[in-house]
Amino acid sequence: MAMAASSSSSSIHVRSKKVAMLSTNVYLPDECWECIFKFLINHDADDTRRRYFHLKSLSLVSKQLLSVTNRLRSSLTIYYPTCQFFHRFSNISSLNLSSYCDGDLDDLLVQISRFPLNITSLNISNQVKIPAKGLRAFSLSNTILRSLIGSHIATFYDTDMLFIAECFPFLEELDLSSPTNFKFYKTAFFSAQALSFALPKLCKVNLSNNYYISNELLFHLFKNCKLLEEVSIVNCSRITLPGMAAALRERPTLRSLSFTGPFYDSLTSPFIDSLMSLKGLTCLKLCSFITSDELLSSIAMEGLPLTRLDLPNCPENSYTGIFSLLSKCPCIQHLNLHRAYFLNNQRVAELSLFLGDLMSIDLSQCNRLTESALFALVSNCPSLIEIKMEWTSIGKESVRNSNSSMDCIVNSQLKSLYLAHCQELTDETIIRLSSILSNLQLLDLNSCQLISDESICQVLRRFCNIRHLNLANCSRVKLLVGMNFELLKLEVLNLSYTAVHDETLSAISKGCRGLLQLNLENCHYVTCKGVQYVVENCTELREINLHNCDKVHGNVSSMLLSSPSLRKIIAPPHIQFTRRTMKLFSHHGCHV
Repeated sequence: MAMAASSSSSSIHVRSKKVAMLSTNVYLPDECWECIFKFLINHDADDTRRRYFHLKSLSLVSKQLLSVTNRLRSSLTIYYPTCQFFHRFSNISSLNLSSYCDGDLDDLLVQISRFPLNITSLNISNQVKIPAKGLRAFSLSNTILRSLIGSHIATFYDTDMLFIAECFPFLEELDLSSPTNFKFYKTAFFSAQALSFALPKLCKVNLSNNYYISNELLFHLFKNCKLLEEVSIVNCSRITLPGMAAALRERPTLRSLSFTGPFYDSLTSPFIDSLMSLKGLTCLKLCSFITSDELLSSIAMEGLPLTRLDLPNCPENSYTGIFSLLSKCPCIQHLNLHRAYFLNNQRVAELSLFLGDLMSIDLSQCNRLTESALFALVSNCPSLIEIKMEWTSIGKESVRNSNSSMDCIVNSQLKSLYLAHCQELTDETIIRLSSILSNLQLLDLNSCQLISDESICQVLRRFCNIRHLNLANCSRVKLLVGMNFELLKLEVLNLSYTAVHDETLSAISKGCRGLLQLNLENCHYVTCKGVQYVVENCTELREINLHNCDKVHGNVSSMLLSSPSLRKIIAPPHIQFTRRTMKLFSHHGCHV
């Protein structure tokens, strides 16, 4: 027996030694590690936090794994002037410079052009002007750019659009929406026809909020860009209904149209006829128009394959027209009837019977709607993922008077619920909602003044999968009563303009350790002590907003030492940063 035991012990020792040797000597090529990491990324495709931190943790193990994870990164956002790391990320295809500050964007783009990168998507939004010098250099080394986003440029010149087309003739997506100021650099406006010929592969264009966009430019874009499928022309005051009608007749293959009038114009028969010629139209957004039953009935009779219909702020819509359309368009997946004043609970219940494929709906500012409408949607639309019913009368109707059959309905599909500014929403209603929504991941209760800690804590116990919670302006919420449980998946928490204090942050730091973003703007009872609880215990925290937190003093740079994962800090205005401190934050990749 003793010999047998000794033999067994010796065998275990030998096996342990062999395992130790294998773990030290076995080498896997980078290709194998890439396959493993890609499996982890795909496995956690719906969980951004876990996906990111899987790779972050693995990259700390060795230089080889760091190199592999760097190559797997396909997108990059730059805040400060630096190009030292581009050699590490050889497979970057998407570059976001929309938050770039403290430097010359022209110089940065010139430096980037010297690296052997294959950038297909570039975002230069929110800049003072189009960085012409940098884009010219960038275009010489990145000839495969397919998407350029340049929205909210402060000063846009009439020649900028043609310049972009000349630099990147193979663009498929172009967004030059919402420039702050437009200037004519030359006496003559650039040739609309020349521009349209310069972008032969353009599929998607957003020129919204541009007062210089004319009927002529739109006509030539539609006529000469043969591949054009998606167009957004919102609030372009020089575009008229006859001009849009003429352009639509030139591009019958259009699949998506967003067109918003500057005033409440009546849709004319020529426009309606042109719209009906778009036999493949799947997405239609018409905002701030006086739409008629003629339009809605025409869409229904023509059988357009709409999957998205947005008719917000159209005051003359009627229930008859909407009923006619939805009853004959069974494939609608996304519906926006914002400010449809003709809707009531009964009508929403009737319409919901035709919306079996519906995935998202926006009924905000339909002020006649209560929780009965919401329950009808949850009950009759099994594919529904998102509901927006902000500024409605949810809570006004007593739950005792609502349909008792709703008690047995449980919806596991709904993931996002927006109920901001529902001033009559009560604890009783929100608790009842939590009993039928078993998989909610986003809950927006901004400015719901009647809800309290009692209901919120009870709701959060049931919403174990909650990832995004907005309690801004909820004056009765402090998250103290019953906050003795964990929300392991909570990533975004907005407590701005609430009465939370250090005890709240202590409870959050213990129960919500996976937080990525925390908004404490105008939380006047929060001090450095409470903030320290969060940054020390929420080890994955990336953003924190402390704007107007007047009791937060001291050395904010210590937050970065306590939480190296921080990438953005909005500090109270009374805290000033030295150049040395700014350099420290920049070195750690943190934007202040």
